[in-house]
Amino acid sequence: MTLNQIAQTYVKLVLAIGNHHEHYIDAYYGPKEWKSDKKEPLESLLEQVQALILDIQEYKTTQDEQTRKDFLLIHAKSAKTFIDQLRGVVLSFDDESLALYDAKSPTLDEKVLDSYLNDLDKIIPGKGELNVRMNEFSKKFIIPTDKLDAVFEAAITESRRRTKKYIDLDKDENFTIEYVKDKVWSGYNWYKGKNYSVIQLNTDFPMQIDRAIDLASHEGYPGHHVFNSLMEKHLVDEKGWIEYSVYTLYSPLSLLAEGSANYGIELTFNKTNRMKFEKEVLFPLAGLDSNNAQLYYDVQDLLKKLSYAGNMVAQQYLDGHINKDKAIGLLMKYSLTNKEKSTQRVAFIEANRSYVINYNLGEDIVKEYVLKNARQDNEDSKWEVFYELLKNPKTASMMQ
Repeated sequence: MTLNQIAQTYVKLVLAIGNHHEHYIDAYYGPKEWKSDKKEPLESLLEQVQALILDIQEYKTTQDEQTRKDFLLIHAKSAKTFIDQLRGVVLSFDDESLALYDAKSPTLDEKVLDSYLNDLDKIIPGKGELNVRMNEFSKKFIIPTDKLDAVFEAAITESRRRTKKYIDLDKDENFTIEYVKDKVWSGYNWYKGKNYSVIQLNTDFPMQIDRAIDLASHEGYPGHHVFNSLMEKHLVDEKGWIEYSVYTLYSPLSLLAEGSANYGIELTFNKTNRMKFEKEVLFPLAGLDSNNAQLYYDVQDLLKKLSYAGNMVAQQYLDGHINKDKAIGLLMKYSLTNKEKSTQRVAFIEANRSYVINYNLGEDIVKEYVLKNARQDNEDSKWEVFYELLKNPKTASMMQ
């Protein structure tokens, strides 16, 4: 059996798994005839994935094939874990994240998180409970609903322009923006193949001004849209590596996808030029006063330090150490979100479980990899390493 044949077996297998879970297959642009609505018994899929893992392990590679084999093996093992979960096997949060995403979130010291809250308490205006003051302060930076489209269009146009300076994208690449409701996420990229994406923004909750660039970069440039386009072009079309024609959401590929999309925000907009662009372009488009912008950015920096608190809450909740009300309360405390938004976050945790690690841990792993392999403080070199990583994906352990 060749590695191409093994890859075909992998694609057909995960497509079959997808018939048991509506969100498992996030994108697919391989042969249409491989996709079927037929539900094979989970026991049969388990036998197939076990045989696939054995085939991959026994395959004798050339030096050029080793990375491809490693990627396939890690993903096949992840697929086995997902089948096990569909069959009722329950893993701890850490064991699940390691088995599905090839990584485990670090243990947090709540005293450190509390120190960040103390820092926020000192700079957020007003008196009384920090969460209440934080939400009042944030209201000053909400994009009015009737301005949202103009602000997001400006943000994604700029992120696209900056990305194209460093990444060669096909001339026909494009996207459509849709505004939706009743979702557990704030934004989503649905890659349709042939360099085209549908980017959806959830308008259930008001969007603050900083989220325009965050979502434009994360969902679009150089995030999910670019990542999927590059995989299709360089790996599927040019190399014929069919395993990259399918994106399984609950797999190690997601850690790279979410991590690179988050790190791409910082790579595209460093703190100085981001602040300049937002104050000169986005604030006026949104009709917002930029006089308190510096304080707003200082607050965002501290909130970012608290991002791993979401992993901690997810772990405690999913492992049964706290109940739902406690989870909502901890998110209100450490994420400084109101009860409604924190409840939505718990719904995301319930739906996606340990997937939450892919955003912050994924970002840190990708950033560390880029900085380790790039020439020090050289932006062009960082982009070169980042571009190469998107064209030739690695899992978390492969980036160590």
